[in-house]
Amino acid sequence: MRIGGLGLPELLLILAIVLLLFGVGRISQVMGELGRGLRAFKEGLQGDEAPQKQDDAGSDGPAAPAA
Repeated sequence: MRIGGLGLPELLLILAIVLLLFGVGRISQVMGELGRGLRAFKEGLQGDEAPQKQDDAGSDGPAAPAA
């Protein structure tokens, strides 16, 4: 498996260096924050549609024209 000219041994070496520099705890924190950010982004995309549905359901019908 080659990714951009990097093989498995090179990727493992890079992973080992990253683990030594940052430690397992910091990497898990960063991945957790990334997951929360992606979840918030997805909820934000779905949130744009939800208020429109609530507004439509909350109305009693067409508004009476002002006289």
